[in-house]
Amino acid sequence: MATVRTHRYTVKTGNLATMLEQRSNLNAGIRSGNPSFTDATLIRMEDGSYLDIWRWDSAADMQRAAQAAAGFPLVGATMSLTDDHTVIDGEILDQR
Repeated sequence: MATVRTHRYTVKTGNLATMLEQRSNLNAGIRSGNPSFTDATLIRMEDGSYLDIWRWDSAADMQRAAQAAAGFPLVGATMSLTDDHTVIDGEILDQR
């Protein structure tokens, strides 16, 4: 069953363009080694925070990729542009 990892964060002042570019490169890098990473959606919330929702074919695939990402330098570089970062995982039950 498909799984999502939702990141919620704010972007440090003046770093949005850099974060968007690094996020794009990060997503491409993770996707190149993990074909089960199927979708990434970034949403700016009305309070100025962001929801970054990453979809995976399975929880096991997501966990393997998360472990491998710890050694991927662009992860730390991209996260350093954000504050107040939280992560929540979930399973998709219905999508229309």
